[in-house]
Amino acid sequence: MRAMRLDFVKMHGLGNDFIVFEVPPAGRLPTADELRRLGDRRTGIGFDQALVLEPPKRPDTAVHYRIFNSDGGEVEQCGNGARCVAALVARRLGRAAGEITMDSPGGLVHARLRDDGLVSVRMDVPNFAPASLPFEASGEATIYPLEVGGQTIDVGVVSIGNPHAVIRVPSVAAAPVDRLGPAVENHRRFPRRTNVEFMEVVAPDHVRLRVHERGAGETRACGTGACGAVAVGRRHGVLAEEVKVDLPGGRLIVQWRGPGEPIWLTGPTETVFEGHTEL
Repeated sequence: MRAMRLDFVKMHGLGNDFIVFEVPPAGRLPTADELRRLGDRRTGIGFDQALVLEPPKRPDTAVHYRIFNSDGGEVEQCGNGARCVAALVARRLGRAAGEITMDSPGGLVHARLRDDGLVSVRMDVPNFAPASLPFEASGEATIYPLEVGGQTIDVGVVSIGNPHAVIRVPSVAAAPVDRLGPAVENHRRFPRRTNVEFMEVVAPDHVRLRVHERGAGETRACGTGACGAVAVGRRHGVLAEEVKVDLPGGRLIVQWRGPGEPIWLTGPTETVFEGHTEL
């Protein structure tokens, strides 16, 4: 196979990092193995997700993008990734502020570039139906007992265009993310695996969060994870309409009015560098 040049932009949202690139002129995407090599932080570029920009499939959108985890697997949605794509596309279109509509495997995403430099995206309406993740359950409930490693833990589940299992903990600093994260991600009741959030409620408008992302491990921040945690917390009656979400990489703001309404995610984005590599 001939070498293929891949031009990319390295970006991050609170340390949740990405490479963003258009489909190369050769017309093929990197293979799963190539993505794994590129994602390696010692021998590759290093990233949590790769975001692929494609021409719009709808006349009312600016771009269609796809998301691949650092393990090479394609996923449905990425909140911080969507914010980075919006910032990059807006810059290429010469827009300093305003609104952009994007398309993705998880559906339409409406982005708002604010005057203060932050980027907001309107994510899916949170879906608590087990089949939406999917999650194996006899019916819908607010809390599900889950047998993991010889113990039973309580989880709340929700889809934000991708699956989330939320575990409430007394302290995120002491949460067993390394042990429980992979065990819950790969639990047989999540046929397509799941993202796992460990949430500490500080106040109705403030939580601390650590996230084990499906196919990437623990990340510095996770936008859809922040949305999923707040949605579950709101459903349990412990969180307000607007919540500050503190992650290892910094703070996101999540706003959700309640059932039937979309959820909004706001935070910073940053371009680190531009480069190219040969595949």
